[in-house]
Amino acid sequence: MTWSDGVQNELDLGVAASPGSASGAVAAPVAPEAERSARMTLTRMVEPGSAVVGRWLGSRSAVALLDVLRGGGTHRELRLDRQRLALLRQRLALTDAAADLERLRALGGRFLVPGDAEWPSQLADLGEAAPIGLWVLGTGSLRLLALRSVAVVGARACTDYGAHIATELAAALAERGWVVCSGAAYGVDAAAHRGALAVGGMTVAVLACGVDVRYPRGNSELISRISEQGQLISELPPGEHPNRFRFVLRNRVLAALTRGTVVVEAASRSGALSTARRAQELNRHTMGVCGPVTSELSAGVHALIRGGGATLVTDATEVIEQIGAIGADLTPPARSRPRPRDLLHHSAALVLEAIPAGQRGAPVGELALRTAIPTDQVLKELYELCSLGFVQRVGSHWRVIH
Repeated sequence: MTWSDGVQNELDLGVAASPGSASGAVAAPVAPEAERSARMTLTRMVEPGSAVVGRWLGSRSAVALLDVLRGGGTHRELRLDRQRLALLRQRLALTDAAADLERLRALGGRFLVPGDAEWPSQLADLGEAAPIGLWVLGTGSLRLLALRSVAVVGARACTDYGAHIATELAAALAERGWVVCSGAAYGVDAAAHRGALAVGGMTVAVLACGVDVRYPRGNSELISRISEQGQLISELPPGEHPNRFRFVLRNRVLAALTRGTVVVEAASRSGALSTARRAQELNRHTMGVCGPVTSELSAGVHALIRGGGATLVTDATEVIEQIGAIGADLTPPARSRPRPRDLLHHSAALVLEAIPAGQRGAPVGELALRTAIPTDQVLKELYELCSLGFVQRVGSHWRVIH
């Protein structure tokens, strides 16, 4: 069993089913700050989403795990060969949690752990893959922001259509008091963040690198704005850079943190679909925006909708109907506005439709034959239509006013 996909060739912890310490004694309570420091240390030692670490932390403290690793001894729930134990101890010796925290505090950041007032409790839905802790940069309570949040994700190499939809959708959601979450990547992610920021809304970026790292570089200014107007969060400690595995692992947090996920554009093998799949697994609302049927960048979204994995949405009101309060955030029924012709009574509408197009028009007698309405009534309807601005008389003929 591996610590994570990113270090599967380096680390291997096996966990048995039996609870308790090696001696069977109940572990002493751990001081909160000691546990916080231990969790900070673990974020630098292991990759996010480690089920083995998550299983350990489900019943024991991070302090206890570090004590086992420091001591180099054995524990009946851990199976470590000498090479792997030596590697872990080497990493542990090189880790300075206090320096990491000081580095982030200098930027105005903080480190959150489960049990903090600001910790989003819905992350527990990830089970053994729940974050060890979260490094946060930005103001406001992450827990409160996440209570009314929606993820907007999609293709990095999006089309103009995708960027436009993501921007408009995010702006409309932000204007209605919803927090827009995404991954700060190029394309749909960036468009969603910009849409929320443009209307003075709140936005949260879940990163696959340290919150002090501006990645991608082309979005440096945007990421700085998010840190000032919203929040940057990450499972990775300061200074850490992204890799392919970390993007995928990041998506599970984005899905768990929010009430629902909207996929704007995604090809059949798009990484954005992994967020949607995670949202489905977590019983979150999953939504998709339809695109041109000729666009490869919409093929993944269309397949998701067609397979029943996502609900089709076209605007912010339909998104809010899915993720909002039951019975309170319903989308108003779509109604077309009636045209003036739609308000005409039946006989008048028949006469109007019977008048041929063109400048010549038709005389009253011809219209009577076409409609099977008596000539006197046709003449009456024509004068009413003339008063309403639909027709005009030219000699003995009547013609439509275009």
